[in-house]
Amino acid sequence: MRVESKIWMIASGKGGTGKSTVAVLLGGRLAAQGKKVLLIELDSGLRSVDIIAGVYGKTVYDIEDVLAGRCEGSKAVVESPLYPGLSVISAPYEGGVVRPEALKVLVDRMTDYFDYLLLDTAAGMGDAFLAAASVSGGALLVQTPDPVALRDGRIVSDALYEGGMRQIRLVVNRLTGYSFRGGAVRDLDECIDTVGAQLIAVIPESRQIQQAAAGSTALPEGNLAFTALDRLAQRLEGKRVPLAVPRAGIG
Repeated sequence: MRVESKIWMIASGKGGTGKSTVAVLLGGRLAAQGKKVLLIELDSGLRSVDIIAGVYGKTVYDIEDVLAGRCEGSKAVVESPLYPGLSVISAPYEGGVVRPEALKVLVDRMTDYFDYLLLDTAAGMGDAFLAAASVSGGALLVQTPDPVALRDGRIVSDALYEGGMRQIRLVVNRLTGYSFRGGAVRDLDECIDTVGAQLIAVIPESRQIQQAAAGSTALPEGNLAFTALDRLAQRLEGKRVPLAVPRAGIG
């Protein structure tokens, strides 16, 4: 699988797919491979990355301060104590406007200091999504395996393709042993066909991820969720590693 971009937007058609959690944990696994990673949260008013990354209470400036010109980008960067090598710029608690031109200036500057930039967009296709799409080389669409999320994911995927983006990858998140029982969604192939994007990762529903999302501890090793995220990071690096798929999820 050929992957070229070092600037990825993390998007979803609807809320509740676990997009921000995947963004932080993916950033952590890329950092563990020796990469310097900056995660920029663009979901103004629905801030969560600071908690997941363990920097809650440590941030002074946010992305709105940077894009509005109230501070330099470097002053808003905070390194995660849970995932060394991962730094974040948080969204504001409320308000804020994502300015595409200012975001481009920030991204251009930060690519000199970081190997990867991950842009955590808001759900849907509002200003944050459009601004991220204008500066990203690729998109990771984080979707849960249910009809509504997959349908909305197709709308997002189509919009990105129409906008000229070609590196669009599907992350099926929160897969359980019951995801494909009952007939609403038959299997992973239906997920891929519905969204219309190449599958790059399958991440199971996990108590360890839920605990990591609370921000008090890093995602521990030795479980399928960790393996799935680690392999996602490796696949972004262009390595040929298999998916980590729960057997119950594909039967």
